[in-house]
Amino acid sequence: MDANTFTREITVAGTTYTYYALDRLEEEGVAGGIARLPFSIRILVENLLRRLDGKVVREADLRHIANWQKSYPTPVEIPYHPARVLMQDFTGVPAVVDLAAMRDAMAALGGDPGRVNPLVPTELVIDHSVQVDHYGTVAAVGHNVAREYARNGERYTFLKWAQESFHGFKVVPPRSGICHQVNLEYLGRVVIVDEQGGRQLAYPDTLVGLDSHTTMIDAIGVMGWGVGGIEAEAVMLGQPYFMSIPEVIGVRLSGRLAAGVTATDLVLTVTETLRRHGVVEKFVEYFGPGMQALSVPERATIANMTPEYGATLGFFPVDERTIDYLRQTGRADQAALVEAYTRANALFYGDAETPEYTAVVDIDLASVVPCVAGPSRPHDRIPLQRLRQHLAGTSAQAAQSGPSQFALNGRPVSLNHGSVVIAAITSCTNTSNPAVLLGAALLAKGAVERGLQVPGTVRTSLAPGSKVVIQYLTDAGLMPYLEALGFHLAGYGCTTCIGNSGPLAPEVEKAIVEAGLNVAAVLSGNRNFEARIHQRVKANYLASPMLVVAFALAGRIDIDFAGDPLGLDPNGQPVFLADIWPSDEAIANLVDRHVKEEFFTLEYGRIFTGDENWQALPRVQSLTYAWAPDSTYIKHPPYFDGFQLEPTPPSDIDGARALVVLGDMVTTDHISPAGAIPADYPAGRYLLGQGVAAADFNSYGARRGNHEVMLRGSFGNIRLRNSLVEGIEGSYTKVFPEGRQCFVHEAAEAYRATGTPLIVMAGLEYGAGSSRDWAAKGSKLLGVRAVIARSFERIHRSNLVGMGVLPLVFQEGESPASLGLDGSELFAISGIAGITPQARLTVTATKGDGRRLSFTVIARLDTDIDVEYYRHGGILPYVLRKLGRG
Repeated sequence: MDANTFTREITVAGTTYTYYALDRLEEEGVAGGIARLPFSIRILVENLLRRLDGKVVREADLRHIANWQKSYPTPVEIPYHPARVLMQDFTGVPAVVDLAAMRDAMAALGGDPGRVNPLVPTELVIDHSVQVDHYGTVAAVGHNVAREYARNGERYTFLKWAQESFHGFKVVPPRSGICHQVNLEYLGRVVIVDEQGGRQLAYPDTLVGLDSHTTMIDAIGVMGWGVGGIEAEAVMLGQPYFMSIPEVIGVRLSGRLAAGVTATDLVLTVTETLRRHGVVEKFVEYFGPGMQALSVPERATIANMTPEYGATLGFFPVDERTIDYLRQTGRADQAALVEAYTRANALFYGDAETPEYTAVVDIDLASVVPCVAGPSRPHDRIPLQRLRQHLAGTSAQAAQSGPSQFALNGRPVSLNHGSVVIAAITSCTNTSNPAVLLGAALLAKGAVERGLQVPGTVRTSLAPGSKVVIQYLTDAGLMPYLEALGFHLAGYGCTTCIGNSGPLAPEVEKAIVEAGLNVAAVLSGNRNFEARIHQRVKANYLASPMLVVAFALAGRIDIDFAGDPLGLDPNGQPVFLADIWPSDEAIANLVDRHVKEEFFTLEYGRIFTGDENWQALPRVQSLTYAWAPDSTYIKHPPYFDGFQLEPTPPSDIDGARALVVLGDMVTTDHISPAGAIPADYPAGRYLLGQGVAAADFNSYGARRGNHEVMLRGSFGNIRLRNSLVEGIEGSYTKVFPEGRQCFVHEAAEAYRATGTPLIVMAGLEYGAGSSRDWAAKGSKLLGVRAVIARSFERIHRSNLVGMGVLPLVFQEGESPASLGLDGSELFAISGIAGITPQARLTVTATKGDGRRLSFTVIARLDTDIDVEYYRHGGILPYVLRKLGRG
């Protein structure tokens, strides 16, 4: 089959474009009917048709996807070629470190290091490193940027080297925005044009990203999702992304949001609904009349939190709203091409479209009510009117002792259970939506005009994902009101949403610790896992920017906004939330008047330039990187030490010990934290030993280019609960057979010294949350050979395979507890030699008294390529061997 026989042409603004026409597949009998396919599947069909070569992409692969079925009893694998890769600096730095190490390994093999180079466009946005060290003043952003460069100058110099030394690799400098918002507002092409063979070839924009919230781009019909860094590196190097053909859950939207209900309320409702339905590892595609009632920024809020409801994709097909958004954001020429191409190639959504779906979930927008989610999971939604009732009887409501009273900045203050100590307007999830930001600013205006103030114990911050935000807030004359309540610009980056919330005032932290207070953070972000936002804050609630301002004013989480005032005005009169809540009409009027195309054109016209700090960093170009032996940020990783072109076949595991035994919903934050590094933990002790002062530790996330820090930080969350050390939280475990308690890293080193292989046992949804590949890399470097869980989240399972760690699941209904396992046993796993996709293996556990029990587990090597990656010890060794053989 010749793919070029399936092309057509369109002409837009005088230019003729060639495209691979989906309807030609139907005409030629290759596809049974394009109209029945979900739009996301149609994009996969086009991808395989365009890349059809009879070798990597075979005719059988194309026929499989072109005749998509609602479900598959066994996985059917296809080779998918994303058009580009998106990175952020926390996950991007270790990925670039890996590529630099691969160049060294290629040179050691006698090959050309230059062959290790991105073959698809790759863009890295530096957004994860800025912290809220300073807040509450106009000067805060300048101080925070200065601290950011002081901490991360070495990392940024490394990234600048990568930009100079790798082709097709571009870096968006710090102080520019958050990767997903920049992707939505600028980098997203929707339709890409390449010159091939003298013709202009148009095709859908697709990508994978090194961040789980890459799905935000799904809001404009660009198919993208998060993957592990090692998978993204393989895509960068020209390898296909092998995937199982997905089930697609259709979400039919109807009605429209009621007055006063925000897109944040909607996404928290969607997250709860789809988690309950079960969409893990599935595509979700939105359709129905309610779509037209949602703006693109509102759709982006929903698409952003796709990982929180567990899906791979949260897709909105291109429609009139998409075209209007492209024009509004300064991409009028692109809008014309997108509309013409998608209409011509059956990728434009219309009311008459009736695709088939695996299942359909109905959501009536009119049924959504104001809400928050918390205290530690994004899908634990609480309607605002029931918040106080929900908190009744918890430690946030039932303080046995009186409030902790102390002086802060010379003024008397108090804290109690339920006090809000962090209020952050942050995260691309919501700062991409002008309606909720202008709404928050209007609410602040009303509060200031009524004489309200935020308590001094609340750490306030504003960290938008785009510079355009400050442009329209300033144009509307509303920044002074946000600033009057302490919501000054703190930086352009993820900040509080990823735990870069900065230190609490020492007096506040002392009061929390001494009184054992359960205080709260409220943020307009997408994640609120334990110890993620701040290590001293146990209760973390996701809310709209408008409610963030409201909770900051109230100073506590256990408030009934309907019956309790936010505060008293200077005359002693109560001010209620309803008194200052802006109308939808007022917000819409501000959006129409102040969100201007010229702001997008201005800011994105200089997005790659960087500020004076970026310009001052040295520019160095070289084929291989000059590793600094004394660096504590960037170290040559050990993954290719002793590398050989022929892999060692995997073998059965014998005499293994359980490093940790964990419960349900263990996140990648638990496995590999991103936040502060405690001085008395192994990573902190290592840095102190390298001459790094505790004040200069930075964070785990910023140290991901140094494997010595990261392996010591694995299973290093201070809230980790390991049943081997019942009743103790933190990075602790026991070494068997003696039962000695110690740090997890110390135990791993003790086992390494005796040649003892390790396993991890866990419950449901192991590896939920961020895409961070260090959760798998750290496990590998600690000596973990296999993880046995009740279920895995998608990205972490892939990351484990990508690192050559075997993911196994218990049979349905079984768990360590049901099998009578306590983790002190010796473990053997047989059947690994000659393993096949989803093979059943036998685990034998031997107790201290010699009793044995055997049980069956299922290998989550789901496809042939998974097995091949595992056989090679991971994706990168597999790719390097292919490159090394020429």
